[in-house]
Amino acid sequence: MEDSIRLKVCNFGATLLKIFLASVTAFAVVVLLAVFALHIKWTTLLVGIIICAIIEFIIFWIGIVCVYGTSVQLGIKIRVIGAVVGLIPIANIIALLTIIRTVSEEVLFNREKIGINKNRKQEQVCKTKYPIVMVHGVFFRDYKFLNYWGRIPKELESNGATIYFGNQQSAASVADSAKELAERINEIIDETGSQKVNVIAHSKGGLDIRYAMSHYGVGELIASVTTINTPHRVCHFAEYLLDKAPLKLQHEVEKTYNNAMKKLRDPSPDFMAAVTDLTASRCTEMDKELKAPDSVFCQSIGSKLNKATGGKFPLNFSYNLVKHFDGPNDGLVAEDSFSWGEKYTFLETYGKRGISHGDMIDLNRENIKGFDVREFYVQLVSELRHEGM
Repeated sequence: MEDSIRLKVCNFGATLLKIFLASVTAFAVVVLLAVFALHIKWTTLLVGIIICAIIEFIIFWIGIVCVYGTSVQLGIKIRVIGAVVGLIPIANIIALLTIIRTVSEEVLFNREKIGINKNRKQEQVCKTKYPIVMVHGVFFRDYKFLNYWGRIPKELESNGATIYFGNQQSAASVADSAKELAERINEIIDETGSQKVNVIAHSKGGLDIRYAMSHYGVGELIASVTTINTPHRVCHFAEYLLDKAPLKLQHEVEKTYNNAMKKLRDPSPDFMAAVTDLTASRCTEMDKELKAPDSVFCQSIGSKLNKATGGKFPLNFSYNLVKHFDGPNDGLVAEDSFSWGEKYTFLETYGKRGISHGDMIDLNRENIKGFDVREFYVQLVSELRHEGM
């Protein structure tokens, strides 16, 4: 559904729920007056109550269907709570107010974004000299199974960017993923006729592209590399899991994952190779080994969760474990591991929330207070454009 249409339906639903809440309150007052002050016949009162109840029922359910069907920010949690407490007095009113507030904020936020993009459309602020290649992290694919980068690619394209994806397998060793990336970059160069590309790589994807530049000769085809929350060094948590998990369990998980991904047409997934390359010893070894060509502008981005509860599952679970071994982190990767290249940017928000590993790729499509992930990427790519890349 086009975003403008979705927002109209979403706003319509929120408006109906506001009308429902106000009219039900007014209706309750009128009924009380009718019973205790106006002395209306009970038959007339009953007919009036039935008619009003039917109208309120229709208004409420049209509103709920509209917001449940179109809102992104309600999420599963609020939807489930709304359904569970629907018949519980007071709790259902609180839930309804939460739904109305969340949806109204979503509509306002997105309308402002549409306005911003409309006003700068002619500027094409993300129209870089070279196309953008977005490289995913481990255990995911690009558009093939799930939109890994959320609303980010569309936002960049609406501001002039030309976007391609790395398309490497979901899980493989850094060396194997790097080979796939090198082939993909050459493919994009041939397809576009461009001399170079700009690479934006998340998580393990940052290691993959570093290896590709160092071992597969694509450095001369890359203008810039930006790594997002990549474990360039410390990852003791992964090493601990490998050391402590029984070999039988490791083999079972590996077999299950690899078989599942083969059915989804990954040619040769390798779960254990991917995990092993994310251990602290291996990351530290690669960080020393992998050198980028002087001609490539390299920068890195990192973020952190402020509390475990700020992340969605499973990052809210892994946060404390990673914190125990590696210190402040984004739910998966330690803060000490992000920095790499000529420029390093560390992102944080105040309060309980913070910015998780998944938030940095808009995995949950959540509007985070204090951090607009889509605008962050627009400004990131805009800076590359300003630098002539």
